[in-house]
Amino acid sequence: MQICEHKVQYYETDQMKVVHHSNYIRWFEECRIEMMEQGGLGYEKMEEEGIICPVMSVSCHYEAMTKFGEVVQIIPTVEKFNGIRLVISYEVREKETGELRCTGESSHCFLNGKGRPVNLRKASPGFYAMFCDLAEKSVPRGGAGENAGTLSRE
Repeated sequence: MQICEHKVQYYETDQMKVVHHSNYIRWFEECRIEMMEQGGLGYEKMEEEGIICPVMSVSCHYEAMTKFGEVVQIIPTVEKFNGIRLVISYEVREKETGELRCTGESSHCFLNGKGRPVNLRKASPGFYAMFCDLAEKSVPRGGAGENAGTLSRE
C-alpha cells in the first residue's frame, strides 16, 4: 500500500493557521478511497455493483499540530477484514520530519441497495479479493517488524 500525501490548504486551518480537527477525518476518507483505487477497484465501482460501505465509527487522537503549507503523509493499515466488516487505522505524519501528528481508526460494514448487510465473499468476490490483498499488503503500524492487518476469512 502506498502512502497518501496531502498538502495542507489555507481553508483547512483556523485563524492560527493550525489545521481544524475535523479535517483529519476527511483525510482518512481521502486515503481510504485512494487505497481502494490503488487496489484496483474504486468506490465508484462498488456503488455500481449496488454495494455501499458506510462508516460505523471513526476516532482520531491528536498528537501535535499541523499547520498551513505542511505536507503530511497518511498511512493506512487494514487492521481487520472478514468480508462483512472492515477496520482501517491511520497514522498522519509530517512528511519531512516523520513527526506523528495524529492516529485514528474507521470501522465500516458493507450494505446492499436496500441497506441490508452483505458478505463481500458472496456479493462481490472481486472486492473481497481486493480487500484481502490490501490487508496482506498493509504498511505495518510502527515499522516493518510488526504484523500487518488481520485477515479473517470466516
